[in-house]
Amino acid sequence: MSLGAGFTAEQIRQFVHDYHVTPFGGKGAWLASTGVSYDRLQVWRAAVFEGDVETGLIPRQGSPMTIPPGKRTGLEKQRAREHAAHEAQIATLNSRVRELEETNAVLGKAIGLLHSMSEQEPEGDLTRTDPSPS
Repeated sequence: MSLGAGFTAEQIRQFVHDYHVTPFGGKGAWLASTGVSYDRLQVWRAAVFEGDVETGLIPRQGSPMTIPPGKRTGLEKQRAREHAAHEAQIATLNSRVRELEETNAVLGKAIGLLHSMSEQEPEGDLTRTDPSPS
């Protein structure tokens, strides 16, 4: 059984997440703007919170495993916080990668300069004569 024709499991999860973090009073308008019916959303919510989205399994109504709506919103807010923290961590790591790449480029230029300087040195053993008597 396919939960949503043309939608991947991750897209369905993201859709349900976006619905739950939409402020009260704006959910109906948001849902209307997406073109997905409320009935379809209910099936997706059940699959996300109580079933298995990948296989399309949804538990029966009244199952002792159901999660109350208040807890669902709490879970989605927690997921939003985790997602924001993850995005912040990715941004930090990306800036660190850019910094290291710039350092690597500078070191490469320095090594190239040292190579060019060593090529300009005269070859052979230069012996210095000591002017002081031994």
